[in-house]
Amino acid sequence: MSRAIQRGATVCLGEGGIVVGQLAYSRSGVRENSSFVYSQQWLQSIDRFSLSPDLLLTETHQYHKAASENDSVFHFAIADTAPDGWGCRVIACDHAKRRTVQIAQGMVQPFEPLTQWDYLVGVDDFSRIGALRLRDETGNYLRTLESGDRATPPLLELGFMLGASHAVERGRETEADLRYLRGRGTSLGGLRPKCSVIDDDGQLAIGKFPSVKDQRSVTKGEVLALRLALVAGIEAALARIVYADNSPVAVVRRFDRTPQGGRIPYLSAASLLQARRDDECAYSEIAERIIATCADPKHDLAELWRRIVFNLLITNMDDHLHNHGFLHVGHGQWRLAPAFDLNPFPDKDQELKTWLTEETGPVSSITEVVRVAAQFWLNREHALEILRQVYDAIESWRVVALTSEVGMEPHDLDDFAPAFEHEQMRLAATLLRQG
Repeated sequence: MSRAIQRGATVCLGEGGIVVGQLAYSRSGVRENSSFVYSQQWLQSIDRFSLSPDLLLTETHQYHKAASENDSVFHFAIADTAPDGWGCRVIACDHAKRRTVQIAQGMVQPFEPLTQWDYLVGVDDFSRIGALRLRDETGNYLRTLESGDRATPPLLELGFMLGASHAVERGRETEADLRYLRGRGTSLGGLRPKCSVIDDDGQLAIGKFPSVKDQRSVTKGEVLALRLALVAGIEAALARIVYADNSPVAVVRRFDRTPQGGRIPYLSAASLLQARRDDECAYSEIAERIIATCADPKHDLAELWRRIVFNLLITNMDDHLHNHGFLHVGHGQWRLAPAFDLNPFPDKDQELKTWLTEETGPVSSITEVVRVAAQFWLNREHALEILRQVYDAIESWRVVALTSEVGMEPHDLDDFAPAFEHEQMRLAATLLRQG
């Protein structure tokens, strides 16, 4: 039986490391839970705000446990900073490799199984999403390299990261591969191989690699979708294709940092809604939270509706709640974060993962999306104007795909055509003609 474990860290905010509270974690057998208590310094600050809807501004300890095996043991805002998918895979492989080395060296000290705490603190501090940071009792931020150097590499090292990531995918990773990925490839969610990277101008970005399993150029598809989103009037993460060892890598600029390197508090839509991973949620529920918490709800509601139209018409079937986010703008108010993780799926039907409303079910008809526009504070005239802008942008997809920033080739156009040329686009054209 695993021994009881207790861990703790000081939770800080921003580049200046303002102390906002204390986080504690405990495990006994299979039972795990965490607690958080705000610091008096934060509760008395004029800049204070609730870090998460499930963390009220009170002096008491607030406890949390996982709602299911798929959910986090930590409060939502803290869970947003933990790795998911690829990052967890890198941490688990690194743990297994270290255990193998210890056994080979005849060490008898038991290597404990990984806990949710291990994954949370396995993220590099420099590139941890949002503004929350964890500091140990010695004053060091978790996680930093043993040498004290910054883990995030420059673009010049993408080739090394790509090789190490592909080794992990194939199950052939070496200790050197994992040592290189440690921290660099663990700060981000999603299942596909990726890493944090410093762009040529010194700004923090994500490098998204092709997978060894890809049947089409997924990285080019994502960059195409993000650039089309900008043409469609959507605020979206900046992205371009660069090459590492002749492989197209999507470099996507992080939007939770200021140009000066400051950190911006971030919440996923799942956290804002307090939604469990297995919950069926709807865009109308996101709209309700926008009205309640955003500084400019009219703008964000129109922006959200524009994204629904765009996701449907580019066949982005990966629009779950963790692929929508919010940035703090001050005094407990939020705004929609730029769109990210937009991926056309040419081999799937046009039906989004997040429902349209709780009554209508999944988003599968552009006609239905237009019909409910009033729930997003849009009259029909304004909704059709937005639809026209999105439709015209997507109609230009072949032109945008061939730009140097995307770099698609003729065979790529054939691969992705079904994602952009389909019945819902034809229905959109009909709606626009009818007015």
